[in-house]
Amino acid sequence: MRKFAIIGMSSFGFYLTKFLSERNFDVMAVDNEETIIEKVKPFTFKAVIADARDKDTLESLGISEFDVVVVSLGGQIDASILVTLYLKELKVKEIIAKAITEDHGKILDRIGATTVIFPEKDIAHRVAMRMTSVNILDVIPLSDGISILEFGPPNEFLGKTIGEIDVRQKYGIQIIVIKEVVPENVVIVPTPEHVIKDSDILVGVGKDEDFHKLLGIKM
Repeated sequence: MRKFAIIGMSSFGFYLTKFLSERNFDVMAVDNEETIIEKVKPFTFKAVIADARDKDTLESLGISEFDVVVVSLGGQIDASILVTLYLKELKVKEIIAKAITEDHGKILDRIGATTVIFPEKDIAHRVAMRMTSVNILDVIPLSDGISILEFGPPNEFLGKTIGEIDVRQKYGIQIIVIKEVVPENVVIVPTPEHVIKDSDILVGVGKDEDFHKLLGIKM
């Protein structure tokens, strides 16, 4: 089972630690505030009060033995850059770093972060997409301008097959999953013969602008 270390118990780091722990993963939490570590301790197999800006401290924690290390240092841009650099030098396999600004993200990427995330930006994007159309149920941003979208079928789709609506040709969107509610079932990569019902939930991948066109969202 994969082992995780979360450096920085910002709100994001705290809840990430909690959710991973609830899924029975081993998580080590690191922060320099004792009160924060006491709060997160019940969710971890190890909670450490330490200054991650010190390379020797990171090495003493056996940080390179973890499969994934997440850097979530809130608004401490300089600290997150320094810690990410040290993690790279200590040969951590996968480094996920939280960025505050686009320039911050570029620096993290260049010094060795495997993945750079923008939690606030991603959440705002998901909420905005859901607010703009009653059909949208959930959004997972993949990269700038490209998302996986979970949505209810427009009325003109009902009773037609995947082949007949042909959203890939017309809109550049690929339907990858259909969640059938009645009866409950999940269809992965539906065939062109699959008939769409009003109780179905469609999951597609494509450009945001193409989803806007498909669902009649004004940009």
